[in-house]
Amino acid sequence: MAKQTGWLVYNGGLNSAKFKEIHEWYRQTAKSKGISLELVANHELMSVMEDGEPVVKSRMNLNQPDFVLFLDKDIRLARQLERQGLRLFNRSEVIEICDDKTSTFQALAGKGLPMPKTIISPLMFDGTKEQDDSFLDLIEQELSYPIVVKEAYGSFGEQVYLVRKREELAKRRKELLYVPHLYQEFVESSAGRDVRIHVVGGEVIAAMMRVSETDFRANVTNGGVMKSYKPSREFCELAIAASKHIGADFSGVDLLFGQDGKPLLCEVNSNAHIKNIYDCSGIDVTEAIFDHIIQVVGK
Repeated sequence: MAKQTGWLVYNGGLNSAKFKEIHEWYRQTAKSKGISLELVANHELMSVMEDGEPVVKSRMNLNQPDFVLFLDKDIRLARQLERQGLRLFNRSEVIEICDDKTSTFQALAGKGLPMPKTIISPLMFDGTKEQDDSFLDLIEQELSYPIVVKEAYGSFGEQVYLVRKREELAKRRKELLYVPHLYQEFVESSAGRDVRIHVVGGEVIAAMMRVSETDFRANVTNGGVMKSYKPSREFCELAIAASKHIGADFSGVDLLFGQDGKPLLCEVNSNAHIKNIYDCSGIDVTEAIFDHIIQVVGK
């Protein structure tokens, strides 16, 4: 049987030592599974509409692989690769939904999954002005202070804010008026702590708790500390359901602790980083990811 081949597509602008280490990590795991994995930056591929057909070209004249491990958020390139008949892990639709927090909550609404009350900010075109503060009134009718404000696009918790009164809400809304964002109820019982669960192929592979003593956000980037954690059945079931409903092959699902200790959905990441969970749990998620890819591509 011929050796399986794959591309790991990454963003060429993210070439720090941290990202290089992760990409090489994936490549070595693939090699151990009998897969030849080529590391390909997104700018090394060119999406072209030629003679009315979608084509992907490369200056390296790469042979078409059996699959693509797509570790970027270049949705247009992902779609173009899929038009070539390539199977992406994760699919372009999954990456797009997870990249936009408003899309994530809309996609999962109506599925019976517990989540914080969430309000999506209406679209405002750059240069236009709100006529009055009526939308602030609507937010205050639905949510109590403090209120969490999240930009739709962002990573590591850096585009997440907490406002405690109307003046702060008005100021933050003015700053984000032309930026897609949402307003969400603050889950006091989970302040400074959450759970990250890695799901691959519909199974929980690894988990950890993140705790911060100084910030309402538990992200490690913002000073949170990782702790070993064995999630309950309820936490596992919610993480699996969220990943399944979005259609993810693998994901990092962030859950909050509700008032009664039950899980609430916070976020679904289509390309969760693997190093922190490994450092905390000792579990190499890349092993499960390639086992899943082999199973799917084999079919």
